[in-house]
Amino acid sequence: MNEIPTIPDWQISQWFNTSTPLTQAGMRGRVVLLHAFQMLCPSCVSHSVPQAERVHREFAESGVSVIGLHTVFEHHAAMTPVGLEAFLHEYHITHPVGVDQMTPGEPVPVTMRKYKLRGTPSLMLLDRAGHLRMHEFGRVDDLHLGVAIGRLLMEEKPMPDELQRQSVRDGRTTNCDEQGCEVS
Repeated sequence: MNEIPTIPDWQISQWFNTSTPLTQAGMRGRVVLLHAFQMLCPSCVSHSVPQAERVHREFAESGVSVIGLHTVFEHHAAMTPVGLEAFLHEYHITHPVGVDQMTPGEPVPVTMRKYKLRGTPSLMLLDRAGHLRMHEFGRVDDLHLGVAIGRLLMEEKPMPDELQRQSVRDGRTTNCDEQGCEVS
């Protein structure tokens, strides 16, 4: 059986639209749409950022988290966090957006390198267990994305790690694994 890949945690220097930093571990149990963009990328501005915001507004209560990754690999002086903050305000973007961390002397940000992104826009879908299930470069059709999200939402929710090992209810111990749960 093929193992579904996981991706390393993102490296963010600053967050917008969230009061606390977000981690992949903190997203377990939810489907995650991670979209990488630049605010001066025409396809990002016209398609992928509005698409991500629509997904956020439509699916947030269904168990989908949308995370924007502002990953700047060109025009660094023009695409600062101050400019990004104005962009997010002007375009009414409400989903969380993180600024991909830069390494001094490197033109390509850390997360973009780790994820081997070809450019922007890029879209990744993670299932509830944090496994990478879709990775697309360029424009993604709304219907194609909606079907992919729907399929992931239909999959059975994994049990939290602590419940997979053992839980105690009504004085009985329940041991759970991928095969099922046994009451002892």
